Amino acid sequence: MAKFYYLNFVEIKEEFYAYGHELIQATHKTTLEITKDNYLTKRGNCIIAIKSEKACADLRPELKELIKTDGSKVIIKISVNNFEEIIEADGSSKLILTSSNSIVIRKSDYIDERTLAIRANKASVDLDRNFVKNLRSVNSKVKIEITALY
Repeated sequence: MAKFYYLNFVEIKEEFYAYGHELIQATHKTTLEITKDNYLTKRGNCIIAIKSEKACADLRPELKELIKTDGSKVIIKISVNNFEEIIEADGSSKLILTSSNSIVIRKSDYIDERTLAIRANKASVDLDRNFVKNLRSVNSKVKIEITALY
């Protein structure tokens, strides 16, 4: 007799915009950051977008709740011009998600108020260099789409 298994999962998605900057380097080996700040210095080598419409604290409560579920997956799709990068990471019940200024995706398990997701498959250094080149324009509008799955 055949057995049928039905997978029930929850998916919550949110999208918003940020902007590029001429000083974007995207050379950090373990993190990727999106900030609400309207400036960037050469020290911010993990930052890939500024003037973000959202930080962790601004995300919808139901999205944050799902991200803070052990076993959840977080997919971050970042688009600029005709280029797109997709980062896959894990959620965790230990996430705080209270930063009112930024969103950080980490390859490590480190968590602070800015951390959106951990154990990511990419950091800023792993992004395609043509993608990064397109982020280096102050006129580049960057679309960020965060999807949580459980």
